[in-house]
Amino acid sequence: MAYDQLKLHSQLCFRLYTASRLITQTYYPLLDKLGITYPQYLVLMVLWEKDGLKVMELARRLYLDSNTMTPLVQRMEKVGLVNRVKNEKDARETFVSLTKHGKELEEMAKDIPFCMVDKVLGGAEGQERIKPVTQELDGIIARLSEQRTKAKEAAYTRLREERATLRK
Repeated sequence: MAYDQLKLHSQLCFRLYTASRLITQTYYPLLDKLGITYPQYLVLMVLWEKDGLKVMELARRLYLDSNTMTPLVQRMEKVGLVNRVKNEKDARETFVSLTKHGKELEEMAKDIPFCMVDKVLGGAEGQERIKPVTQELDGIIARLSEQRTKAKEAAYTRLREERATLRK
């Protein structure tokens, strides 16, 4: 017996996953010309908006954990896209800034968003059609992010309580 709610065609998550994967694949030839990956492109876009951010701020803006962000930034530094500098007052904080090459890529990448909207939604009306889609996705991201934050906070609270119990 196959429950209708368990059929693939009924799953929002499958559509989001497939769309995300296909969009990332569509980016590949555009970003390959620049010598960067999609995750690197995301980091660069954040730094093009505001250079010199802490790793944790980059992670927050990209909805990533620091254990994902740190190796990504390290790889970007190795290929000359960014510089990492430890905070002199607090060595736990690392600031990330664009190199000359990282800044130059902004000019080279400026038409990628228009190209992608055209590929995903097609034609000149794509820019208008993207607005409601973006708004709906922003709502989904906000709700899920808030739920994730609450779940992490609850897990940390349980862990602290368990540790306190073990110390007694």
